[in-house]
Amino acid sequence: MTDSKSGTAAGSAGSRRGGKRERLVEAAVQVFHQQGVEKTTLGDIARVADVPLGNVYYYFKTKDQLVEAAVEAHCDQLTRLTARLEELPDPATRLKALVAGWVEERETAARFGCPFGTLATELDKRDDGLDLAAAQVMRTLLDWVEGQFTALGRPDARALAVELVAAYQGMSVLTNTLRDPGLMAGQGERLQAWIDGFAQP
Repeated sequence: MTDSKSGTAAGSAGSRRGGKRERLVEAAVQVFHQQGVEKTTLGDIARVADVPLGNVYYYFKTKDQLVEAAVEAHCDQLTRLTARLEELPDPATRLKALVAGWVEERETAARFGCPFGTLATELDKRDDGLDLAAAQVMRTLLDWVEGQFTALGRPDARALAVELVAAYQGMSVLTNTLRDPGLMAGQGERLQAWIDGFAQP
């Protein structure tokens, strides 16, 4: 759930333009996804962002502040993604485009898992408020998906939203565990056919 078409965080933060703070946040999103929060140091993030380590402390005093900024970045990226999807003509098409975007990033999922799901799972083990912030991002996604099913006239829209998001998280875990991008491609086709079923007159 990030700023690409599909909402993932793949790419080299150091290779992109932008201010130092923006580069540090983008690098944090990338490195937390690839290494996990606990294994990541401020030095790792500084290196990927191509920012001197001493400069990191000007913007972020602790790694937890970078984690918080990374969660906010995921939220912002989700907002941009859903805004783009809203430009599509109908709710079923929007939902299918969401799934297609997830599937496009299957190679990244096979290596590292879902960019936000892996972070949320790690933060869930904490009780310092970052776990609640991560949960809010997931609720935002659920709320948007629920809105699409509501627009399709489904009285069980919330349950269907949970089913769709849970299916994505599950196939991300399996794709990552088995290192099999094809698994996500196959499950994505099944989800798109499932969505088509709700769009029938």
